[in-house]
Amino acid sequence: MTIADLARRLDVSLETVRRDIKPLASEGAILKMHGAISLPSVIGEAPFERRMRENSDAKRAIAAAMATTVRDGDSIMLDTGTTTSFLARELLGHRRLTVITNSSDIARTLSTVNDNRVYMAGGELRSDNGAAFGVTAIEFVSRFSVSHSVISTGAIDALGGIMDFDLEEAEFARMVLSCGRRTVAITDHSKFGRQGLVKVCDFSAIGEIITDQSPPPHILRALEAASVRLTLAGTI
Repeated sequence: MTIADLARRLDVSLETVRRDIKPLASEGAILKMHGAISLPSVIGEAPFERRMRENSDAKRAIAAAMATTVRDGDSIMLDTGTTTSFLARELLGHRRLTVITNSSDIARTLSTVNDNRVYMAGGELRSDNGAAFGVTAIEFVSRFSVSHSVISTGAIDALGGIMDFDLEEAEFARMVLSCGRRTVAITDHSKFGRQGLVKVCDFSAIGEIITDQSPPPHILRALEAASVRLTLAGTI
């Protein structure tokens, strides 16, 4: 529902609505978007900080597994996501990385340390996750060719492939994959079997998936048919 609709229905000012929804958004009871709000269950994902706490042990293990495959001096492109944010923290022990991202959290984590070079895509930052999206961000990262392109994902479906809940996030992730010599999706097991709103790509567009548990048989068969390498955290 838009902020204007709420103000009209409640017969209050726009400022009153904005003031009242702020604590609700902070608590995760609602999801605040551009000029509107929604219940998290409608959108499909909870606010970013809350998602960072969900399955955090699994995400940390997945990030650690991915980090072991990155060498000092490598170039890596990361999209916005809780698992990629955990990966940024696992990469703090690496040196001389070149990092390209649209996430202010990832950029802040890896910049100014260990002789890294960090490039952040421009554009308006979202209040939920501090990330830039849109044409400007996509055009910026399209200039790079990197060793590792790594995306997180909101859903993985046997028929739909890699999916997300937001059009701009899906478009950005698709561009990230096109820029890497190695293409990896990192995701915890809770995303298997979920039905996303927007398709990112077919399984054939990625080379690897790193996760914490084996996917259901029908998804596993689809991954094998697309020659996607599956790595379980702790088995590298």
